[in-house]
Amino acid sequence: MPYPVGFPGDNALVTVTHPTPWLWVIELHNGVDSRLTDTLILRGILPALDTVERHWRENWRAGQAKKDDHLCKGALIIVGNRKQDKFFSNGLDWVNAIKDPSFSTNFFPTVFNPMLQRLLAFPIPIIAAVNGHAFAGGMVLALACDYRVMTDGSKRNAWLCMNEIHFGGTLPLALTALLKAKAPTPQVLRKIVLEGYRFTPKEGLALGLVDRIVAGNTEAVLAEAQALADSLSALPGKGVWGLNRREMYRDVVESLKRDVQLVDAIADDAAAKARL
Repeated sequence: MPYPVGFPGDNALVTVTHPTPWLWVIELHNGVDSRLTDTLILRGILPALDTVERHWRENWRAGQAKKDDHLCKGALIIVGNRKQDKFFSNGLDWVNAIKDPSFSTNFFPTVFNPMLQRLLAFPIPIIAAVNGHAFAGGMVLALACDYRVMTDGSKRNAWLCMNEIHFGGTLPLALTALLKAKAPTPQVLRKIVLEGYRFTPKEGLALGLVDRIVAGNTEAVLAEAQALADSLSALPGKGVWGLNRREMYRDVVESLKRDVQLVDAIADDAAAKARL
């Protein structure tokens, strides 16, 4: 396949490039802050992941047949809009999303969860090049990747934050399960979910939420992510990276299949009123 390739084809919000024989890069560019809309996910991110996996598996099968380990190598980087240094992803387009009456029943089970399921079962290492703020769904997207390389925040502020507590959003089962799996301690989980704490890159690194931090712009973050990707690229050579990761996060994967309808503050208060 010739690269770069954009999705969706009529108005690309995601671009896939293939800079080395075993590395792919998915760039999000749904505007400056790459809000995670249903269009971005269903017509952008998911087809992009399919493209990368299809190409890698073709290489892997050829490598198995020829007994050539280099053909079996692979890694993927996901990065925010490369033309700016402020955002990795600013999360869902919440204001517009909640205008859709089907949002509370449909968005997570049919849009967001399938994306998480693909990432958690993906057959090669995934590195999030966090080139700016990662808020709410953007933080979840970064945490769903295997590794996170983040700007160090010296040029401009950059935060990891689940800010639902501040705008009245309720966390669905699957997101909570992923946060539990990725948070190093219950105390950190409490700060993430109940305080909506803004973690700086240095705090994220100290807690293990981030694996590396880098001074400089988006291209510097991407270069460090590529160095990490190169060091990991031989590991999926036996074909079991995705299988073993899926078992690591079996509880999260199972929660993706049984997510329930969100209950908002109004519905919760109505139930409390009836009960009390």
